[in-house]
Amino acid sequence: MSISRTDIADFSYFLAIARHGSFRKAALEIGVSPSALSHSLRGLEERLGVRLLNRTNRSVTLTSAGEELRDAIVDPFNRIDQARDALNRFRDTPAGRIRLNVAADAAALLLSPVMPEFMDRYPDVEVDIVSSNRMVDVVASGFDAGIRYGGTVPEDMIAQRLSPDIRWIVAAAPSYLERFGAPQTPDDLMQHRCLGVRLGDDRIYRWEFMGKEEEFDMAVPSRITVDESRSMVSIAIGGGGLMYGPEPVVTPFIASGHLQIVLDDWATTGPGFQIYYPSRRQVPTGLRLLIELIREIAPLGR
Repeated sequence: MSISRTDIADFSYFLAIARHGSFRKAALEIGVSPSALSHSLRGLEERLGVRLLNRTNRSVTLTSAGEELRDAIVDPFNRIDQARDALNRFRDTPAGRIRLNVAADAAALLLSPVMPEFMDRYPDVEVDIVSSNRMVDVVASGFDAGIRYGGTVPEDMIAQRLSPDIRWIVAAAPSYLERFGAPQTPDDLMQHRCLGVRLGDDRIYRWEFMGKEEEFDMAVPSRITVDESRSMVSIAIGGGGLMYGPEPVVTPFIASGHLQIVLDDWATTGPGFQIYYPSRRQVPTGLRLLIELIREIAPLGR
């Protein structure tokens, strides 16, 4: 049985649905409506004579036939993408599309400062950025790479450093410190209102400090827990409690007087941002150029 152009397009649509487990998310990636995507998949199922997807109001899952089809065609489609990207070396201007899954702090601190220059230099490269602190499988979800703090990068990925180590600090609003006083040692935090930090894997982050001889971490009392820095900063500025976060996020609010650093002598540093991607894939040209530009501009220093 010969494969038509329609089949090839519909196979690509099918893979997008399989990655996302959602018609809506797949449609956003491809740039079509969910109804058009659903129509294409029904046509593919009719031509193949098998049902590929189990559809409910809440989820889309693969049937056994769908799993077998996905496993058979995903590598050939990946190789097509790699071959298309490799042709960039024959072009005067790089082109293509890169998809990134990044921590919210990385989007604000690393990507925002460099994207205007990247767009000016490489007008034919599209960048799709999904900002989320929840860890995802970048390969299974169809991303070219992820950007996270170094200590959270999956061990089976190739990682490149994008920033120096980052200092982590405790800060509070002047109004909070006037009302409750400033802690003098980390032990004092047990009598304070602290803002909890939820990690991408749903664990509550233990605040880390540098003692006289070694680093240590501790669980702090937190009636409010957030999963990203912007919300934590906003709550802290409003006097909601002591916050713990990366110094580059807090620096503008220290400079404006909205927040003050406490326990400064106990502050520790942690791994900076790293970009990671699967070792078995060729790095897309657009991704390589973005890495080079981040290192050139170095928004967080070298």
